[in-house]
Amino acid sequence: MTTPDPAERPPAETLVVGAGIAGLVLARELVLQGRQVRVLEASDRAGGQVASVELDGLRLDAGAEAFATRGGTVREYLERLGLADRIIAPRDAPAWLHAAEGQTVPLPAVSLLGIPAAPLADDVVAVVGRRGAWRGLLDALLPGPVGSRLPTVGALVRRRMGDAILEKLVAPVVEGIHSTHPDDLPVTAVPGLVHNLLRENSLGRAVARMRIDAPAGSLVASLEGGMATLVDALLAELDRFGVPVEYGVRVAEVHADHVVLASERDDAEPEVRHGHVVVAAPGLVDPADGSSAVQTATHLALLVLAPDPALAAAPRGTGVLVARGTSVVARALTHVTAKWATVRAAADGREVVRLSYERPPSLEQARLDAEALLGVSIPSDRVLAGEVVTWLRAARIAVTDDGIPIVGEQVAGTGLAAVIAHARATAERLGAPDDADSPTKESTP
Repeated sequence: MTTPDPAERPPAETLVVGAGIAGLVLARELVLQGRQVRVLEASDRAGGQVASVELDGLRLDAGAEAFATRGGTVREYLERLGLADRIIAPRDAPAWLHAAEGQTVPLPAVSLLGIPAAPLADDVVAVVGRRGAWRGLLDALLPGPVGSRLPTVGALVRRRMGDAILEKLVAPVVEGIHSTHPDDLPVTAVPGLVHNLLRENSLGRAVARMRIDAPAGSLVASLEGGMATLVDALLAELDRFGVPVEYGVRVAEVHADHVVLASERDDAEPEVRHGHVVVAAPGLVDPADGSSAVQTATHLALLVLAPDPALAAAPRGTGVLVARGTSVVARALTHVTAKWATVRAAADGREVVRLSYERPPSLEQARLDAEALLGVSIPSDRVLAGEVVTWLRAARIAVTDDGIPIVGEQVAGTGLAAVIAHARATAERLGAPDDADSPTKESTP
């Protein structure tokens, strides 16, 4: 048998398993490195947690609705994709808090993740009570190093400011933003917090310093037409470069040089696809430390409401976070038409709200929660359309450097900035294929 000349062999494909944002970014970067790339996606759509639905003629975000602007990572990549003119900022208005006592009040004006700069300020006392506020003031009397080595935001705030500020103020904010309790949020997830605590000898003053030093502008941004615009742009790029994206392809096993596809029948011969494998979907690679790769579910309810002049004229900021212990089941509400001017314009007088839950809600529950959080009557006949959406978030896993390359939030952490940066770094590390010269690097916009 004659062995083909290596120079005559077709270059091996790189198989990217998963068409979430990480997989799409990685595929684009790899094809720019000169690789032949194919993307395999188990579902019938790309984008992962960046998804959209159409309700009453409106295209609305049903997953991630914004990205963090810190560091400029996402903005820079959007500029590369030609989306710079589509970036939009939210309305400059504070969020509100539905407190444990049932009242709905604005969040403290000077705070970070709910951590107040001035514990005795009236807007803090309104949430935690005077006794909790006085306990928070003890932070100013403690030496800076106290609590600075604690591993989580919850432990740090509890040590310096007490349980009332942690549970009534910080926890609702952290759970609304990070979908986890502060006791489970690493303090490293808030860059600069410990550094400024040691610098200012007070957690409150550290928050004030970080707010002063923060760059002008909003901490988050989105895209005109919704975050799914990013998915559209990435798919258009892959189509331009001839990268196939196959949907409905479920991968059962991954190996460094091939994948085994899931069979519909037990007696069917499994299909094998050969190529250089990169995993961009959770649950396919066992963690190096032997732990289980758990995914957590987030449930959203989207409601389109009939025009309401009172609600349009006096919204409760851009949304409401919910403390535990209230009669409201939702964990947070975003008043979408109050937050994003482009949605307000497209809605043509209608109001759009989205609520997040720990368990799948009914649309009736969402209506009742929206009524309580917004402080207005929302009769059933004023709900023009609604939908409940569930999506999964991957937990962080431990991996080895010599294993199958993995991208996505399971290794990069949460947030588009982390996911995009890690996917691009992985593509750079993998580099051009051994059997082909790399084309011109990033010669496209």
